[in-house]
Amino acid sequence: MIEARSLTKEYGQLTAVDGLSFSVQPGLVTGFLGPNGAGKSTTMRMILGLDRPTAGAVTIGGHLYSELPNPLHTIGALLDARWVHPNRSARNHLHAMASLANLPESRVDEVLDGVGLSAVANKRAGAFSLGMSQRLGIAGALLGDPEVLMFDEPVNGLDPEGIVWIRTLMQGLAREGRTVLVSSHLLSEMAVTAQHLLVIGRGALIADCTTQEFLDRAVTAGVVLRTPDCARLLPELRSAGLDVHEDGRDTFLVTGEGITTDQVGYLAAGVGAVVQELSLRRASLEEAFMELTADSVQYSATAVTDRATHGPATQDPVTQDPATQDRELAVTAAGK
Repeated sequence: MIEARSLTKEYGQLTAVDGLSFSVQPGLVTGFLGPNGAGKSTTMRMILGLDRPTAGAVTIGGHLYSELPNPLHTIGALLDARWVHPNRSARNHLHAMASLANLPESRVDEVLDGVGLSAVANKRAGAFSLGMSQRLGIAGALLGDPEVLMFDEPVNGLDPEGIVWIRTLMQGLAREGRTVLVSSHLLSEMAVTAQHLLVIGRGALIADCTTQEFLDRAVTAGVVLRTPDCARLLPELRSAGLDVHEDGRDTFLVTGEGITTDQVGYLAAGVGAVVQELSLRRASLEEAFMELTADSVQYSATAVTDRATHGPATQDPVTQDPATQDRELAVTAAGK
């Protein structure tokens, strides 16, 4: 279990994480969502002890990360698939991690086989594709057989088979009673992977609920209606208290509290209207996310501009040099 209480991180005048309180329960895949700059990566780094909170605290199984005697046995994490030394083989990289965490060498081959990298175990990690690097990162997270797993954008670079594999893996880990936290911008995948969602924006909590509750709360369901008899049917729908929005030629989106296709169908039958299409439009996680985080988007493009005129984008002042992040993660993952 991961538990945060009033977790805050400030960089000068910028508050990256603002009083976050949440708990990630075992037995579920919990999706960690938010726009770019929302504070997800900073929060995950604080969970792993890579960043020190300005205020508040976050614990893993009731303990700060720094208090864990052998962190790799408690929590496994994938934050950056490319932090592996490029000249090390996959096997040597995992051997080094296993040695530092006092794990048996046999565990290395077990996780390599589990993520499908046995055939390239002696290949240099620098020659790996992004998808292969993701698998190696996941192998490192699984190495200590921890009760808590944390993944940041785990499906980046994976082909469709790999996406299904990581989805099945995460759900299987949760069914075993482990705590699984996954951050991703691939919302269509989160919709079928995560049972619970934590959504943040500008460092503050927006939602902490089941995936279905998030969908129900954010977007009103509607009924798609296509009919050539709109002049006869639309007044009947409006008189019944329903809202009708044009959604194309002879096509309309009918909305209202508790709206169903049966309700619209009965009204159409009552006036003898011809119905060519009648279907329920279900809210997507992407639509719900866009609606609930609209006021929390920090980086929003409004138009394509001339780079020569406006100059290059400025670097995020709170982003550390990637090499520094990689060194920190490599040391911390080994519990040293």
